[in-house]
Amino acid sequence: MRHIVFVVYPGFEILDVSGPGAVFSGANRALGGAVPAYGVELASARGGPVASSSGIVVETRPVGALSMLAADTLLVVGAEREPLLRAMADPALRQALPQLADTAGRWGSICSGVFVLAALGLLDGRRVATHWDACAPLAGAFPKVVVDPDSLYVVDGSLWTSAGVTTGIDMTLAMIASDLDAKIAGEVAKRLVLYARRPGYQSQFSPVLQAQARAGSPFGDLIAWIQDHLQEPLDVPALAARAGLAERTFHRKFVAATGVTPARYVETARLDAARMLLSRGLSLKAVAVQVGLFPAARFTEAFERRFGMSPRLFRDMHAEG
Repeated sequence: MRHIVFVVYPGFEILDVSGPGAVFSGANRALGGAVPAYGVELASARGGPVASSSGIVVETRPVGALSMLAADTLLVVGAEREPLLRAMADPALRQALPQLADTAGRWGSICSGVFVLAALGLLDGRRVATHWDACAPLAGAFPKVVVDPDSLYVVDGSLWTSAGVTTGIDMTLAMIASDLDAKIAGEVAKRLVLYARRPGYQSQFSPVLQAQARAGSPFGDLIAWIQDHLQEPLDVPALAARAGLAERTFHRKFVAATGVTPARYVETARLDAARMLLSRGLSLKAVAVQVGLFPAARFTEAFERRFGMSPRLFRDMHAEG
């Protein structure tokens, strides 16, 4: 049985626990075995009853009591600013969390819980997700942390972090797909009446759509052309020539208009198209060719780097039928 620990504190967001917790218990029901696949436990600085922001009280174990028992998954949940600041400064959490994270097979946070880990220096040089409204404050307070403002959740090795509240459910479904089987994750999603299992790359606010929607964008025609010509070479010289601008001028104006570099935009467009083709059940080779990320090994590397899962696993999770 996999040991799942949620770290909570006074004023925590109850949905950060109840949503993912329901997914783990749903996996147990879907498997129907005598021994559950997952066992969920709540921990806090000193143990005992802890009240959430909604007033719902949960029973917890002291984090210090977990030091001798490595968790398979350790997740710090989020909260609003004041409860979060208190948790970041709590000496019991500051003492216990580094060791617990070090011994956990998988560790991370849900929503703003990432601040607690960042305050301990555990996220320096690591890529993370958090709620869109917290991305700038997180990057400003902890400049060594690589904040991904686009993804619903991010997998960086054994570190898993999710964006706002309900994205913890998406991340948990991905954990189940990784631990057990994509079909089990799909069954859990259906049992919980979830509309879809959103992959981690799916933006909180898609940069592709944002770029297209920006009023008066000077690159609207070019962006539409890129979407229709993903198989072609789309480096800066080619795009600058298409736009009728010098390369440096094009690069500067494109970043100002879209918020991302041309290379980042093209890769996002290609990978966004790739996931749609994969959801139709196409082969990896066919997808790689159609989106201009060939050979297939290059496509796989780019997909895994961005989304934290292989394109094959994504296809298994999302292919129609």
